[in-house]
Amino acid sequence: MSRIAYFRVSTGGQSVEAQRQALTGPFDREFSDEGISGSTPAASRPGFAKLLSYVRDGDTVCVYALDRLGRDALDVQATVRYLIEQGIVLDIVGLGPIGKGVGELIVAVLAQIADMERERIKDRCDAGRSAARDALAKTGKTHRGKASLGRPRAADPEMVRTWRQANNATIRETMSHFGVSKNTVTRCCAAT
Repeated sequence: MSRIAYFRVSTGGQSVEAQRQALTGPFDREFSDEGISGSTPAASRPGFAKLLSYVRDGDTVCVYALDRLGRDALDVQATVRYLIEQGIVLDIVGLGPIGKGVGELIVAVLAQIADMERERIKDRCDAGRSAARDALAKTGKTHRGKASLGRPRAADPEMVRTWRQANNATIRETMSHFGVSKNTVTRCCAAT
C-alpha cells in the first residue's frame, strides 16, 4: 500500500513545491508533469503515464486539486473511474478520499466546472484578440496601446538593414551593435 503524489504545473507562475507543501506527506513515490496543459489527456502526460504504470490495487494517489488531473471533464471522469476500478484511492486536498458512488458524482460535477472554466478562459482570450484586432485596424494601436498583436519588435528592420549595408557588417557585428539575436538580424535583412 503506497502513498503516491502527483503534481502538474502548466505555467511558470505555478510551482510543484507549492503543491508538495499543500499535500500531507510523506510519499513513497512522486510523479509530476511540468509545463503541460490540463487540456492534455492525463494518460498522454509523461509523468502521469509513469504513475499509471506504477500504481497498484490498494495504493493512494494524492493530488493538490482536481484540475491538476485535467481540465477536460470527460478525461478527468475517465481517469478517476479508471483509478477507482483498479482499487486505487484518489485523495484530493479539500475533498478527501474519492470512492465509488457519491465520490464519483462529486468529481463529475467538479470536472464539469473545470471544463467550463477552461472554455471561459478561451472565450476571454478570443474576445481580447478580437478587440485588439478591431482597435488596431481603427487606430493603429491595440486596445491596450500596443503597436501590434505580437510581441514587441526587437529592432526596427529598416534601421538594422540600413546600418548593416552602410557598414558592410557581418551578422555577428550587427547582432552585437543592436543587441539582438541572429534570427532577428536575418529576419530584418530579409524583409523588403
